[in-house]
Amino acid sequence: MADDHTLVREGIKRLLHDTYPSAEIIDVSDSVDLIKKVLKEKWDVIICDISMPPGDSGLEAIKAIKEFSPKTPVLILSMHAPDQYAVRAIKAGAMGYLTKGSAANELVKAVNQVLSGKKYLNAEVADILADAFGNTSHNHLIENLTDRELEVFKLLASGKSISDIAKELVITNNTVSTFRSRVFEKMHFQNNLELIRYAIDNKLI
Repeated sequence: MADDHTLVREGIKRLLHDTYPSAEIIDVSDSVDLIKKVLKEKWDVIICDISMPPGDSGLEAIKAIKEFSPKTPVLILSMHAPDQYAVRAIKAGAMGYLTKGSAANELVKAVNQVLSGKKYLNAEVADILADAFGNTSHNHLIENLTDRELEVFKLLASGKSISDIAKELVITNNTVSTFRSRVFEKMHFQNNLELIRYAIDNKLI
């Protein structure tokens, strides 16, 4: 499992060991080490966070995992509400999406489900996916953003400066500025106020 918070990893490991006492559970803190593990060994299931600086996001990690090991099931376990990332996660190749708040009640069930070769979609995620894939207008500009652009978008909307974002994502200020320019171009924003208003109206922050 991959998560940048030690306490989360330890808690999840204890939860899984209660159900799978003989299982070997390896944890890493970022997507770089996660990909290394996938390249070296075969895993029954991968549990992955979305935001794990430094390196690519969990969503980018899923895409890489699917290239190297397409049959390995990946579950996303995130602090973000499903309406923000569930559709992107499933499109990237995830077999399920859970929030950390629901892990105690759902994680073991989700692991059992994906080990049997089926996706795990609780009622909330299923409704979100139905709405997303049922909409054929394709007018949602937010869907045009890459995963990293969306990450920068949300950090900008939360009021963080370019230097703050650079530190959090472990990238340069110039790289953040480039992502910001792409977000503004794709979303047709003229200023930060429009970005923040869009984020609030669409419950992205």
